[in-house]
Amino acid sequence: MKKTIITGAAVLLLLTLLISCKTKGKELSSISKHPNVIYINVDDLGWKDVGYMGSNYFETPNIDKLSKEGMVFTQGYAAAANCAPSRACLMSGQNTPRHGVYTVSPSTRGNSKSRKIIPSPNTDHLTSAMVTMAEMFKKAGYTTGTFGKWHVTKNPLNDGFDVNIGGDHRGNPGKNGYTAPYNKLPNLEKAPEGEHLTDRLTNEAINFVEANKDTPFFLYLPYYAVHTPLMGKDEFIEKYKAKGGSDGQDNPVFAAMVENVDINIGRLLNVIEKLHLSNNTLIVFTSDNGGIRSISTQNPLRAGKGSYYEGGTRVPYIVKWPNHIKAGSTNATPIVNLDFFPTFLDILEVDLPNKILDGTSILPLLKGHKIKDRPLFWHFPIYLEAYNESKDDGRDPLFRTRPGSTILYKNWKLHHYFEDNALELYNLEKDLGERTNLAAMNPEKTEELYRILDSWRKEVDAPVPSEPNPEYDPNF
Repeated sequence: MKKTIITGAAVLLLLTLLISCKTKGKELSSISKHPNVIYINVDDLGWKDVGYMGSNYFETPNIDKLSKEGMVFTQGYAAAANCAPSRACLMSGQNTPRHGVYTVSPSTRGNSKSRKIIPSPNTDHLTSAMVTMAEMFKKAGYTTGTFGKWHVTKNPLNDGFDVNIGGDHRGNPGKNGYTAPYNKLPNLEKAPEGEHLTDRLTNEAINFVEANKDTPFFLYLPYYAVHTPLMGKDEFIEKYKAKGGSDGQDNPVFAAMVENVDINIGRLLNVIEKLHLSNNTLIVFTSDNGGIRSISTQNPLRAGKGSYYEGGTRVPYIVKWPNHIKAGSTNATPIVNLDFFPTFLDILEVDLPNKILDGTSILPLLKGHKIKDRPLFWHFPIYLEAYNESKDDGRDPLFRTRPGSTILYKNWKLHHYFEDNALELYNLEKDLGERTNLAAMNPEKTEELYRILDSWRKEVDAPVPSEPNPEYDPNF
């Protein structure tokens, strides 16, 4: 009798567990060895253009919620200060000297009379021989989709993506391009008049998730927003006009665009939750480069998009991966978008024996451990003209940056400019705004960083232009 009672209890327990599992439904069945990956890359969103980074002007409740569910990196960087090279670095896993994409052509930007040297030539696109991040996911058996701005080749379908909505060589949607019709962006021809581009891209991304919920997927969501042309929804614009802003964050049209991106990110995350995919989905939220300073300042950071001061390269970062990343955690370790290729490679356990990668896997950081201190490098041997001479806050009023390289190592940052061989040294721990040049006062640290920087340039065969420009006019 006693044995019968125990067996009956065991059966009851088993039934209870089965009912529990059924209640959780697809949440359990969807968990596999390798996670789904969603990489959200907002265009030209500055380091402090979101609420969780301290802005009192921009309203981003969904992004703020995401920051509480994942790990926030306070010292996260883009590998370049403008769109095309940053995205080329992300997708290739290689720094700019290896692929030669430095800007949107040409490299001779600004007035020729103000350029002292002839810049290095620019490469428009990644080559077909370059193994992309999407191709790496394909090798791991993932379905891949990109929804929005591609900008690194002519067609992402040739570079590892199964689905492409809206992406080609273009860097912005064009005049009036945020409402339908969309200036012939790929696969967006059929759209109701007045439909909003950010909404539509999210709709398509949601369709992709729903169609691939039972198989591993890589969803790359590079919104065109909040890049110019500035176009926001009227109701949001009026809201921010009434709200008002301060400290250089007071543009109601830009704020309307930021809020609409946030709303759409919330829509996507809600679908991930409803489909019981949250526990097996890794989400990265970031920007491709710093914000345009004349549109939104990032104080105390200096300058903005196109500059290699902190305002041009430091960007917001959140990484969420339930059961792997501690929710609500913050990490001050410097990371760069180059790190995500090797990180995903680690997670997927894919072998690419001949692939050169310039980043470092940050998987240990995500799991609460440390990585070895390492220098970060930026190389920009070309010119990028000013946006707004009075507001750019660059080295001089004519250019956001002149040809040069930058190294960051243990909170020390060195800029080397090729025209005049000038050096600028900053201690970011004490001078985040890069206002006090310590190069002359600390020659030992200057020399140390310069040696590391120069050794790296030789290692990657980085071009250092020096040929005088015959059209240069010192009196211009």
